[in-house]
Amino acid sequence: MRDRIVTGEATNNEEDTAQLSLRPQYLSEYIGQQELREKLKVTLDASRGRNEAAEHILFYGPPGLGKTTLAHIIANEMKAKAYATAGPALKRSGDLMGILTNLKDGDILFIDEIHRLSPVIEEFLYPAMEDFKVDFVVDKGAFAKVINVPLKRFTMVGATTRAGMLSAPLRDRFGIYYHIDFYPPEDLEQIIIRSAGLLKSEIKTEAARSISLRARGTPRIANRLLRRVRDYADVKGDGIITEEMAVKALDAEGVDQMGLDDLDRKLLRVVIEFYKGGPVGIEALGATLNEEIDTLVDMVEPYLLKIGFLRRTRQGRMASPEAAKHLGMKLPSGSQADMF
Repeated sequence: MRDRIVTGEATNNEEDTAQLSLRPQYLSEYIGQQELREKLKVTLDASRGRNEAAEHILFYGPPGLGKTTLAHIIANEMKAKAYATAGPALKRSGDLMGILTNLKDGDILFIDEIHRLSPVIEEFLYPAMEDFKVDFVVDKGAFAKVINVPLKRFTMVGATTRAGMLSAPLRDRFGIYYHIDFYPPEDLEQIIIRSAGLLKSEIKTEAARSISLRARGTPRIANRLLRRVRDYADVKGDGIITEEMAVKALDAEGVDQMGLDDLDRKLLRVVIEFYKGGPVGIEALGATLNEEIDTLVDMVEPYLLKIGFLRRTRQGRMASPEAAKHLGMKLPSGSQADMF
């Protein structure tokens, strides 16, 4: 799939580096998700007070909302080291064995995309998470031996965009679950102002607010848009990010005032024009748009559903009257979608 400026996924290594420089290091620097922050602070303070590792923690929610950032914040708050990996990268038990045996008391093992762990790796993790030990098989056949390896008491932090795909045994071994939701514009505005300061760019409050409204409730997108606007202001202006500069830059990028890009608008137009507002099955939409179904379900639909431009029914997807109005269109009179 082509890179999208409004995707919550990281798009390349260069962007990963840029995002890393903008990440808060401690809970006191973290903006938004107030209820989560308060609960997490209690958990970490209690663990520090008892001088023991925190319980295993699972973060779930759409991409780009700060799950990885929170894992590193936990490590910093606990004055521990963080070891990061991803579910698809762990193919064999040996891949995980080296990581687990190097963990010290209180260290953090962060596994991103934890729902993509293979069953073999999951089963290997169960005793590690529950009893802090692993059974490692050496050799094969008649010469095979099982070696019981004790581990230090570490904290597992898992992150997933699809909590429903986690197996029940793995999910049950996490003591704490936190759902990370989309951010309101006022929180994103503060994140943008903070990031602009770190980037040594002057930004007007109105510009930060304008960017926040187009950032789809996602800090990663907000920071990405900020960098594009900064570049535009440096080239087309005097480097100061004004509201006018922000609007011109984001219009040039194809991101409208609701945060929709070309693919979002194309999907809604297809539902409204080609399928008379819906309902239409996701398979048919994927074929019509020539896009992977997973791309539509994971990266396009969530935001359209959140803002009420798309509805998911048993019969299929339906565009809302608000979506048609935003695009300057009308739903066919008498259509099912027009009745919502």
